[in-house]
Amino acid sequence: MTERAGDRPAQFAPRVSVEAVEEGPLLAPKFNAEGFIPVVTTDARSGEVLMMGVMTAEALLRTIETGEAHYWSRSRQCLWHKGATSGLAQKVIQIRVDDDQDAIWLRVEVEHGASCHVGYRSCFYRSVPIGHLGDTQVRLTFEEIEKVFDPRIVYGDAPNPTQL
Repeated sequence: MTERAGDRPAQFAPRVSVEAVEEGPLLAPKFNAEGFIPVVTTDARSGEVLMMGVMTAEALLRTIETGEAHYWSRSRQCLWHKGATSGLAQKVIQIRVDDDQDAIWLRVEVEHGASCHVGYRSCFYRSVPIGHLGDTQVRLTFEEIEKVFDPRIVYGDAPNPTQL
């Protein structure tokens, strides 16, 4: 990672009081000890959750500056401009921060209609049934039946970022 957890870019206000963080007019994001802040990304039109990731200070600043989503890839251990490889860029329509400024919400428009490297529109393409569990393993339900693109064509021989 290019920055350390203690580093605070000049563009972010210091976190001097609860009142300033919760009621003040300045962005004072709280990154965890590893330098990450969680981010939920949704489709700006439908509200559908597309993905969940993390940002570093640099990723958040680049997102603000460029209007396109940047994240920290935990699997690749590097700054990740969403769509740089796949062409599935996320144009940021709105950035929101929660009350204590320790989580980010991006509302985006997705180029080419997909956000998930597996080929589905959303990274949240399966649902978990609610109710009695019984003695069997939980079976997921596919909410998206067809992929928007074929990952083998888009990514070729690039390694899959999913880690076990």
